[in-house]
Amino acid sequence: MNARGPSTKHSPISHTCIEALPLTLTSKRNLAASVLCLLWIMVGSACSFPDEAALSSHQPPNIVLIVVDDLGYGDLGCYGSELHGTPNMDALAKGGMRFTDFHTNGPVCSPTRAAITTGQYQQRSGIESAIGFVTDEGVSLEKVMISEILAKKGYECGVVGKWHLGWVGAYGPNDQGFDISYCSNNSPDYHSHVSRNGKVDWYKDHQMYKESGYLTDLVTKHSRTFIEKNQEQPFFLFVSHPAIHFPFQGPSDPPFRTEGTLWHGNERIAGWVQPDSKYGPLPPENYKRAYKDMLESVDSSVGAIVEKIDELGLRERTLIVVTSDNGAYSWVGSNGIYRGQKGDLFEGGHRVPGIFNWPGKIPVGSESEETTMTMDLAPTFASLAGIPDSVKEAFDGTDIGPVLFDQVSLSPRTLYWRFNNSYTDGHARAVREGNWKFVSEEGQPYLFDLSKDPSERNNLASDFPERVEKMDEAFLEWEAEVTRNVPAH
Repeated sequence: MNARGPSTKHSPISHTCIEALPLTLTSKRNLAASVLCLLWIMVGSACSFPDEAALSSHQPPNIVLIVVDDLGYGDLGCYGSELHGTPNMDALAKGGMRFTDFHTNGPVCSPTRAAITTGQYQQRSGIESAIGFVTDEGVSLEKVMISEILAKKGYECGVVGKWHLGWVGAYGPNDQGFDISYCSNNSPDYHSHVSRNGKVDWYKDHQMYKESGYLTDLVTKHSRTFIEKNQEQPFFLFVSHPAIHFPFQGPSDPPFRTEGTLWHGNERIAGWVQPDSKYGPLPPENYKRAYKDMLESVDSSVGAIVEKIDELGLRERTLIVVTSDNGAYSWVGSNGIYRGQKGDLFEGGHRVPGIFNWPGKIPVGSESEETTMTMDLAPTFASLAGIPDSVKEAFDGTDIGPVLFDQVSLSPRTLYWRFNNSYTDGHARAVREGNWKFVSEEGQPYLFDLSKDPSERNNLASDFPERVEKMDEAFLEWEAEVTRNVPAH
């Protein structure tokens, strides 16, 4: 379903609607393969597959979603980087489809993650900014996540890495359809696993879990174990890498944070002043080197996960997606030619890599210029699983299966961003209509024609005041619609 404009009535996904799906969380573990085969044949006509060959396995595809935290558009070799060695992610792009106009719903972590998991604008979940070190803020358990939807269709669901959708004790993944979880609330030390609030931040199924190891390696280990344990049934694995978010610590860099200390402010370390201890143990001139090491470690992780899928003979029935939750900080990563960085609503803040790979289904070496967003992932996954239209209608995102499998263009739609930064009290909005993009920061209007000015250097707001006014009015209508009846945290 296409994203709807502000004038279209929205029907929120309800748990009652989800319960109408034919499989229950209990029965999915016990049904014989023949029942799954019959179910898949019955629902196959609703799926966005390129042809009947996709049904040869008689079960829905496995889905592996890999989100690399703070990965910028220009950070991968397949997106132009000559600094970082990323052969495994590059290979996925070469063997599948690379999107050049793929966007996150927010310019920081939590808002985008809310959109990814719900398939809706994050404003419907009340998530406007990065969730801090609190226990009373998160995506309400009343919101239905794609994991819950897939679980009802027989999927085993797991999340490994960074959650950042609310404290796991109150807003955790195991209460939202995930069968297993190994995750952090926020962005802990990669070695000691201590967060900026001085507490260990690594959990197994919502319980604090102390285990040794570099976080990226732990994500790899638990992801591979999950795949091996669930090879006989369809699975959804959300690989949510904490890297390459600060603290900047490569595998060979030292641990830094210890329990019982706040790691937010200025610290004097080994004779030099650390500008902000949240960034880790290194002097600023070493940040880029550590960032490179971290990203290359993530790339090795991706390679190890793909290797396990290949080893088990699952490759031809597994969709792998690689993307980010926002753009990079330009002082350590790369957003390519695009203006701005993480935290901005200029392109550098939300245009990110989007790689889709599924051998035999997605054309090798293909590229798409379709404007797509992270909220499109949930409806795409739902279609592949044969989810009824009555459930999919509540998504704001659109199923991009036709783009992936048939190279069909999406119907025109208007896309919106709003970022109310709770840390800086800043306010920004943006609207995308075709090649036109409107941005407003603290009341300053900008208008760009991205077909001629992708780097957003030439502000045309004064040349097209009527267009600016029209796009701003559309934003206000959309804003009123998506913030209506927002559930309490």
